[in-house]
Amino acid sequence: MNAIVNRFFRYIKINTKSDPMNSSCPSTPGQMNLAKVLLDELKDFGLADATMTKHGYVHATLPSNVKHDVPVIGFLAHMDTSPDFSGHGVNPKIISDYQGGDIVLNSDLDIILKDSEFPELKELIGLDLIVTDGTTLLGADDKAGIAEIMEAIKYLVENPDSKHGTIKIAFTPDEEIGRGADLFPVEEFGADFAYTLDGGPLGELEYENFNAASVKLSINGRNVHPGTAKNKMINAIQTGIDLHNRLPLLDRPEKTEAYEGFFHLYSFSGHVDQVNMSYIIRDHDRKLFEEKKELIIREVNHINQLFGKNIIEYEMKDQYYNMREKIVPVMHIVELARMAMLDLNIQPLIKPIRGGTDGSKLSFKGLPTPNLFTGGYNFHGRFEFIPIQSMTKARDLILRIISRSVN
Repeated sequence: MNAIVNRFFRYIKINTKSDPMNSSCPSTPGQMNLAKVLLDELKDFGLADATMTKHGYVHATLPSNVKHDVPVIGFLAHMDTSPDFSGHGVNPKIISDYQGGDIVLNSDLDIILKDSEFPELKELIGLDLIVTDGTTLLGADDKAGIAEIMEAIKYLVENPDSKHGTIKIAFTPDEEIGRGADLFPVEEFGADFAYTLDGGPLGELEYENFNAASVKLSINGRNVHPGTAKNKMINAIQTGIDLHNRLPLLDRPEKTEAYEGFFHLYSFSGHVDQVNMSYIIRDHDRKLFEEKKELIIREVNHINQLFGKNIIEYEMKDQYYNMREKIVPVMHIVELARMAMLDLNIQPLIKPIRGGTDGSKLSFKGLPTPNLFTGGYNFHGRFEFIPIQSMTKARDLILRIISRSVN
């Protein structure tokens, strides 16, 4: 088993599932456990300034070994895994020289990674795939990114003839719950620009992401016996359904792709008396994003007017914005990554992120940070997998970006 796989396997054995209900940072103790491991490893590499903050942010510096001025480049990845699926007891296995067809993840539970449902498998013939046992996620999002960065830094330390400028490394907590960059020490980090290793399949290069907001709705109904309910009952469940059905049918995640935004109802609970609903609102276009926010407020107000009182209360919060506006003025950093990919015979796949990234908030905090592939597929669930060869190429891409930056 090669070094990058060994390292990846060590990291995914540590349960770092984040918790959106915990306001502490990090939100779970497992993230601090991984942070301590990474801190020790960076110190073992000889990075004397390796530090961990009280909130679990790990950062370190590999000093320049060239005499001329070159940009200070950062590479970042996040330590937490999705709160939506188990990250405890990850038991990976390797499908060597994959030859196509279905992959049985767990015969006892009849959990199968089917090529009919995941057609990208047909493009990966001959590669070595790391898969789950079907009971947990894998953790490639984003422990693959961590492993790739660590192996690149280890290479540079062990090969001092490889020329490089000052390299900054950082690992963050709680990216999956939208807090990864909140307490990041941008000024102390000191990079001119950075890249997150947090993307998907080979070749992904992203500098656009959603504008994002969250909406929590509380619907206060009135329950009476259904036999005598006329003009008395206010069914909070039905009211919630009516509200949802007033939003555009095609503006849902399962109906959208590319630059198309959506309303995503991801939580609905309660009874006739009271219902709680939670949405996320997403759009790449800032104007359309604001229009979506206005629409849901308008529909809430419409229903409240029908009842003659505010039976629906809402709380809306912006979460992050599209980093495009901060990256476009420094597009040379995207071009640097694109040319480095071409040097390695990797076809760049420049596309918008249909989600968020630490790079968004970091870019708005003054550190322009596009996103690079890790190689993984199907993040956040039991069908997550990653080709070993893609992880190796992600490591090579880091090294090539560094090499190009000194020339």
